[in-house]
Parts: sequence; C-alpha cells; structure tokens
Amino acid sequence: MLRNPAPALAVMRRGRLMVALDAPIKRLVPAAPARRRIRWSTKWHISCGMLKGKILILSGKGGVGKSTVSSQLAFTLANSDRDVGLLDVDICGPSIPRMLGINDGEVHQSAEGWQPVYVDDRLAVMSIGFMLTNKDDAIVWRGPRKHGLIRQFLTDVTWGNLDVLLVDTPPGTSDEHLSMVNYLKDCQPDGAVLVTTPQEVALQDVRKEINFCRGVGLPIIGVIENMSGFECPCCGKVSEIFMPNTGGAKQMCKDMDVPFLGSIPLNNELQAACEKGLPIIGLGPDSKPAQAVKEISEKIMHKVEERPVVKGAYGSDF
Repeated sequence: MLRNPAPALAVMRRGRLMVALDAPIKRLVPAAPARRRIRWSTKWHISCGMLKGKILILSGKGGVGKSTVSSQLAFTLANSDRDVGLLDVDICGPSIPRMLGINDGEVHQSAEGWQPVYVDDRLAVMSIGFMLTNKDDAIVWRGPRKHGLIRQFLTDVTWGNLDVLLVDTPPGTSDEHLSMVNYLKDCQPDGAVLVTTPQEVALQDVRKEINFCRGVGLPIIGVIENMSGFECPCCGKVSEIFMPNTGGAKQMCKDMDVPFLGSIPLNNELQAACEKGLPIIGLGPDSKPAQAVKEISEKIMHKVEERPVVKGAYGSDF
C-alpha cells in the first residue's frame, strides 16, 4: 500500500493520503483542462520565486554515492546558515530519508499544502519514502505516475523561502529527469552537479549525462569525483580503491570542458555518518571527506550566487 500524495484523487486517513498501487494511471494523473493548467503554472511560478537556487544532483551510473553526496551537501550548506531544501525524486529507490536520519518522518497537510519533514530549522526534506506504509514496499510506477508526483512535490510542498533547493535524482536519464527539465525550464535552474567515481565504467555514463544536460540546455555547475580513495584511520594516508585508468574525473572534465568541483575520499567516519543519518562535518570535522564536502559546497554556492539571470535562456521541451 502506498500513500499517494494527490489531494483530489486519494482518501485522507489519519491526516495522510492513501491509494492502492494498482490504481489506474488516469486517476493518478488526470488530463487537466486548460483552466487547471493555468492554476498549476501560477502556483509553480509563485513557488519558484521563493527558491533562490535550484540545483539538480545527477549521476550517469548507479552506486557512485550520489545520494550520499546530496545528503552531505545539504547538511553542510544548512550548517553554513543557509536555508536548504532537499527534494528526493528517486521515486523507485528513495534513500534520502535514511541518509538524513529522518526515516520515520511523516508528511502532514495544512491549509497551505504539504509540510516537508525538517531535519532542523535550516533543512527541509521531501521524499516518497515518507509516504510508504512499509519501508520495504516496492514502488512499481510508470512514467505518468512519476511525472504527476514530481509535479506535486514542486507545487504542493510549502518549501518557504530557500537559499537553495537540491534535487536528488535517480541514475541515468529517465522519466524523473525529463519531468524536472520540463518543470524547471521556465524557472531558470542554476544547473546540475554530476557525481561519479574515478573508474572508466562510471565516467563513460557521466559523459552521456553531460551530453544530456547540453542537449536540454541545462547548465553544468561541475563534476564531483566521489570515492576518490580511502583515508586510513590509522595514518591518514589516502589509497586508491577505484583506479582512474583514463585519468579520472578531473581529466574527463578537462576533455569535455566542464568544471571539476573536487574529490571526496571515503573513510570510516563518512560511512558511519551515512548509516546514522548524520553530517560528516559533525562526526569528523577535520577529516579529509568533511573538508572536501565543505570546499565543494562553497564552490557550488559561489557559482550559484554569481550566475547572471538570463530570461528565456533555458530549455528544450519534451
């Protein structure tokens, strides 16, 4: 059983929304008349006006630690006195709630809309993971259902005024990415941050992701090389665990003319932070991963804050 956040279509039970997984797609994403589309568009533009920065976190290959990077960036930015939102649009594999230590969080509905789950006063989160009756339930949805849910995450969630909204996406270039591209095209997104690991099997998919961004006109803020090595807990030496046989992410960025934001090594503290849903800057503030995340987060925000606003500069339609 999945709690479907579609107010006009689902049944409210104990303040939460429920719908069966086998509900027809037409009930989930009805064909909207023109007047309804205008209302939706107006609502979204109002929401956009409250979001200073809008960043998509992408990866071509699964397993490169994209959600780890997303969650730790969110923690770090919130710790720097910024108001941060983290939207999890990995519909079939939501992991953000656990990585932020709010796996049991619940979404509540008010007169203004859905209230995001707050990690603290600075960090708001929304994910379909909060709406599962059983955390082990599989979400078997086709594109239209995902499309409708993402739209509601953007328009019906009361994010408030945010310095930046981070959007954690699934691997590849699938329905979720196309939905976000469509919804953000009139909202001037700041761009995409791509996450990879050093080995060629991951880099070859990141190249495709770069070409995807260029094809739809989505600016690329830069590339992060995650798991660039392992920091020994005894001596602090960093050893390579994925061999960069083709030069790693830094060389790929040079070849494809995209910014390289930095490398994040692994260590025991980062692994513990992810499992416990805690910030690495709290568990190991002087560790190499913590320093790397802090430096990368500031680079990202510097690019966001200095980016000129160009009306009508974005977007292909799908």
